[in-house]
Amino acid sequence: MTSQAAAIKAYTHWGQAAHADNTDAYVNAILVREFLHERRSAWARRVSLTEAPETAARQADHDSSLDLRAAVVTLPPRQRAVLVLRFYCDLNVYQTAEALGCRPGTVKSQTAKALDSLRRAMGTDPDASHAGAPAPGVGRAAIEGGQLHA
Repeated sequence: MTSQAAAIKAYTHWGQAAHADNTDAYVNAILVREFLHERRSAWARRVSLTEAPETAARQADHDSSLDLRAAVVTLPPRQRAVLVLRFYCDLNVYQTAEALGCRPGTVKSQTAKALDSLRRAMGTDPDASHAGAPAPGVGRAAIEGGQLHA
């Protein structure tokens, strides 16, 4: 539709286009403007600004925030630094590696370890939720030796 609308505009304004210094640039500008107009119009058809949302805004869970902060404090300094740079400062892997003076692979592994530690600390570790699975940090020897009691 965009190229068709641009062709119609170029035809109706051909007198101005013919007198322009660069006819190709003039027609190209028409094409770009029609493309942008079409994109804006499509957005306006999809989004209604008059309707109020049916759901209320989510309330912040202050207890979870405090638990998360306490869990982050227990992380080793390098893992803490990686999380802060990646998710609070919004740096990518390479920028974080440059800031810490290490390799991108180190940033990735430290991020994975830190997130794993936080999941365990917050009780959201999917591996620890299997039925019959031992708690994190409980070895097979402790289970077999009868040191773990229900």
